[in-house]
Amino acid sequence: MREPAFIDEGQGPAILFLHGIGGNADNWKLQIDALKDRYRCIAWNMPGYGGNPGKGQMSFDGMADALAGLLDKLGLEKAVICGLSMGGYLAQEFVARHPERVRGLILTCTSAAFGKPGGDFQTKFLTARLKPLDEGKTPADIAPELAAGMKGPEAGPEVETALIELMKRIPVDTYRAALNCLVTFDRREAVKDIGCPALLIAGENDTTAPAAVMERMAARIQGARFHVIPGAGHIANLEAPAETTRLIAGFMEELDA
Repeated sequence: MREPAFIDEGQGPAILFLHGIGGNADNWKLQIDALKDRYRCIAWNMPGYGGNPGKGQMSFDGMADALAGLLDKLGLEKAVICGLSMGGYLAQEFVARHPERVRGLILTCTSAAFGKPGGDFQTKFLTARLKPLDEGKTPADIAPELAAGMKGPEAGPEVETALIELMKRIPVDTYRAALNCLVTFDRREAVKDIGCPALLIAGENDTTAPAAVMERMAARIQGARFHVIPGAGHIANLEAPAETTRLIAGFMEELDA
């Protein structure tokens, strides 16, 4: 069986980057290029992403345990876990299941749960997102509309182009499995138990994971730092790569101090 695809570049304290539902490991390429001279930068592809095998059901607990296996394979006892959007969900699942493996936590454009309690929001969201797939469309077909809704109003055209290109590479079955997994996430009660240093980064114009929601989340994590990136939407690391990198580097420097 072919080895799962992931990025592993640089040397030093390890950062494990986790992408969102519409991306892959390359989503973090700008940050990796800027940080690999100081840190070991690892970017994982979720099952079915980046050419990885992945058929059938996807779950946060299964992916979290797979990440622990990846750290074992790489000879890493601990790492800083940095997740964007759905990757932020996975980062929270990982710290809940494997807290001893987490040196620090960076959550970007994410939340403590998907949607509101009760299930109605999740059901309506899933029905709407699966409808075009059921009609025979692919992630490539729906990418332009989704990309336009994710980016902030100040993002340049290159951001939308990058988002579309990332989505084009997602197989239909993988995207379907990820959507079904996405709506199951709820770690509201676990947020207060996060005991490692944490940095939360929000986009000022993010309507998917609003800054106000992330600020309330940060307030429940003891000692957490919270920053808002002006003008950024839901994919802040692509819309404001230099500022995102600066915040990550600053957090790492504090851990190393």
